[in-house]
Amino acid sequence: MGISIDIADSDESIRSAFSVMNHLRDLDDLESFLKRVRNQEQGGYRLVTLAMDGQVVAVAGFRIGQSLAWGKYLYVDDLVSVPDRRSTGLGGMLLEWLKQHGREAGCDQLHLDSGLARRDAHRFYEREGLAPGSLHFSCAID
Repeated sequence: MGISIDIADSDESIRSAFSVMNHLRDLDDLESFLKRVRNQEQGGYRLVTLAMDGQVVAVAGFRIGQSLAWGKYLYVDDLVSVPDRRSTGLGGMLLEWLKQHGREAGCDQLHLDSGLARRDAHRFYEREGLAPGSLHFSCAID
């Protein structure tokens, strides 16, 4: 079984992540997904894919930033695997890749937000050594 983890930088590699990302985000269609990723790249967003035997089965979106609160950090915007591959270690492999990428970029911390209802994801993050550190608040701006 060949496993590869790569940053998706071509249109084709970004498109290959669409069906997996659609399990986490309510996406309209393939071309609007590509456009959104390309727009987000302007702010530092990167998409990474984990493929088994050439088939993308897990993806993550992340960015590197700096703040007074956290110093230099890697922020995970998206992390998802296909449902039939969950609890097989692929998410952990992808998270470890993200940690290593952050180390290589000089980051001190990795951060992510997770919806309150995603209890299975919370248990996974805690098993992977992440601890809840805050609540995230938001509102619509009219």
